[in-house]
Amino acid sequence: MKILGIDPGLNTTGYGVIEASGRRVRLVEAGVVRGGSSANRTLAERVAEVYRGVTEVIESHSPAVMAIEELYSHYERPKTAILMGHARGAIILAGQLGGLQVNHYAATQIKKTLTGNGRAPKVQMQAAVTRELGLKETPEPPDVADALAIAMTHWFLSRLVMNRE
Repeated sequence: MKILGIDPGLNTTGYGVIEASGRRVRLVEAGVVRGGSSANRTLAERVAEVYRGVTEVIESHSPAVMAIEELYSHYERPKTAILMGHARGAIILAGQLGGLQVNHYAATQIKKTLTGNGRAPKVQMQAAVTRELGLKETPEPPDVADALAIAMTHWFLSRLVMNRE
């Protein structure tokens, strides 16, 4: 089963496609979709670029499922959450129109699943992703490692559900 993990962002959306079979998982492709900065593009143009980029990844790899980080908000930066919401909407639409099951995971759940610590720093998350996928180098930028962590969280949690049934 191919799983597409998405770390949503309006400027940079990280994505990671993994292929899971039984207890094994391997990296298929990972990278970023760039919406561009607000200095040179309108909000509508940036959202459309994120949508097109995610649609292209879906068409290229035909994943069975999409796993995306839930929206979170920090009281000091409400505008960031609103902009992230625009990106998430475009990404979820791309997944839905691409025929994917879309699953949402909280950042703390993703961190706890991969490291055992719901407040793990980015460096610890990158190390966990590198180790779990047997990579020679740490995925960069951190958005890519986060997307892979989201995909692996879906895989780990779906295996737990299957083992209970």
